Amino acid sequence: MSTLLLVLGDAWRITAGILTILLAVIASGHVVLYKRDSRAAVAWVGLIWLVPVLGAALYLLLGINRVRRRAALQRGGRWTGITLEWERPVALQSERLLPGHLHRMHSLAELVDRVTNRPLTAGNAVSPLEGGDAAYPAMLTAIAEARHSVALATYIFDTDYAGRLFVNALAAAVGRGVEVRVLIDDVGARYSWPSMVRTLQERRIPVARFGRTRVPWRLPYMNLRNHRKLLVVDGRIGFTGGMNIREGHMLDGHPRHPVQDLHFRIDGPVIQHLAQAFADDWQFTTGEALGGEAWLPELQSAGEVYARGIADGPDEDFEKARLVVLGALACAHRSVDIVTPYFLPDAGMITALTVAAMRGVRVRILLPKINNQVLVHWAATAQLWQVVKRGCSVYYTKPPFDHTKLMLVDGGWALIGSSNWDARSLRLNFEFDVECYNDQLAATLSRLVERKLASAREISAAELDGRSLPVRLRDGVARLAAPYL
Repeated sequence: MSTLLLVLGDAWRITAGILTILLAVIASGHVVLYKRDSRAAVAWVGLIWLVPVLGAALYLLLGINRVRRRAALQRGGRWTGITLEWERPVALQSERLLPGHLHRMHSLAELVDRVTNRPLTAGNAVSPLEGGDAAYPAMLTAIAEARHSVALATYIFDTDYAGRLFVNALAAAVGRGVEVRVLIDDVGARYSWPSMVRTLQERRIPVARFGRTRVPWRLPYMNLRNHRKLLVVDGRIGFTGGMNIREGHMLDGHPRHPVQDLHFRIDGPVIQHLAQAFADDWQFTTGEALGGEAWLPELQSAGEVYARGIADGPDEDFEKARLVVLGALACAHRSVDIVTPYFLPDAGMITALTVAAMRGVRVRILLPKINNQVLVHWAATAQLWQVVKRGCSVYYTKPPFDHTKLMLVDGGWALIGSSNWDARSLRLNFEFDVECYNDQLAATLSRLVERKLASAREISAAELDGRSLPVRLRDGVARLAAPYL
């Protein structure tokens, strides 16, 4: 009997060893075939072999992109933007569309033509809305005046005073016979309890969760989140930017956790880009196709801004926002202003920033002094020397925490939307940004930046070098986790 048990034990160990090796080989093969970033691939392969079984399990959970969507949806013969990747559009519209006084932006516009395969639109109006005290009333008014449709996508929709304002407005719209659709990211939906999804369902407001997962929501850095913030009313009025729905943005009410932010009202033909992005996400999540005049009406000129929507995500839209940012840095001649809450650029973006500065471009980066993600703040601090010592100016803006996302180039181009300067936004999440060409809009946003700078503090190389050894070690360890933050 003992001999039989020994034989069975040996057979089990051999079988387990073979299965472990087979699992590692299969997982490593998947990494080699599908991971686009070489450093990420090396890291995953190392983890898979150094930590048998557990490494493969972690890769299965965190490393595989399970989201596969069509690049665009057919909508009644309207332009869909479907072309082969990197195929030159039949006619690059931007060069002949932009007016002469914006000729300095032609090369950037052509680059974004190629990256997005989406046309630049003329005749838009873009109005900045600072904070929830300006943005929320404008959004609620638009919902209250809706006649046909309301499409709302948000990452966070808290069960609080601000959230209830929106629920009441949406419920009233449903009661008037307006077609309403609300899309909330599954992780973002759990930032408050009870989840706003339940409240919306109780009020008979059509709602869906993007990327619903059984993994506990307390893992706050899960991949493939829908980080877009979109509101489209009647297919004619749009809002986008960085603002979630939570009372912390309503600074006049002195909330417990105040957050500065910037949102935008948009009118004009580019609204169709916002509406298409929402419709793609909604159909992917629910299977329901949205179309027709209620959702995608013909749009007329509403202003003088040339604008284009940029959908970005870990699917067919992979790295489009990153390429646009790199292109803007390469095309800059005079100035670049960046306002972002999370600054964890990869090596390529750091090089682009420093090369721009060494070319004589004034590069200013505004970061919050107090960050709501302490690990991100430590990791960002560990990287700042790379840009500060090569000519970029970095400033800490005063509290409250500033969640603003903005990039300005040469006083004529602005990038607005939901993307942060980190791998999570630029590689792992679904984001939506809008590029805008207009001197007047850029001047307005430049004045906003100057107001922030007036009370900000510049970070010097000496200050970064003067951190104590324990602090530098802490920041350096946090930097190692930058790809996951």
